[in-house]
Amino acid sequence: MRYTRLACRSSASAYAGPKRWGMMITMLQLRPAMFFCLAAFAFAQGATEFKTRLSPVAMDAAMRATVAGSGSASARLTGSRLLVAGSFEGLLSPATIAQVRRSPVTGVRGPAVFDLTITKAARGAIDGLFDLTPEQIEDLRQGRLYVQLHSEKASDGNLWGWLLP
Repeated sequence: MRYTRLACRSSASAYAGPKRWGMMITMLQLRPAMFFCLAAFAFAQGATEFKTRLSPVAMDAAMRATVAGSGSASARLTGSRLLVAGSFEGLLSPATIAQVRRSPVTGVRGPAVFDLTITKAARGAIDGLFDLTPEQIEDLRQGRLYVQLHSEKASDGNLWGWLLP
């Protein structure tokens, strides 16, 4: 085997064999991949997960003929961005809208904050991506944000669920 002398005056062992060069090149090639993996891990560590079960809203006897169904949703807060995704089924009429709402306390209705994208059918999906203010982030962490889904026969709300850690 032939070794090449490196131009390094301060080191007496300035020889690098083929194996050593191969290892250096491999490490240099892997550095961007290692950086990407570490960045992805750090990014994932900064996210907070929230989940909810979508169930029928509080109702009286007259609403029983129009309100039914179930579903689930999850939300991921990364920095100030909130990603919401979920699904529903068993509605008695097609869904019309879905919203993230703010409640004064868990279990009490409140005003709409964001509109979600929804499948306009008795079964489907909901999703949305939002930038939250610091106040909205605090509301989310305190259990005051919830998902509410409306349908043609239940225009005041069909399913709801509070986003909790």
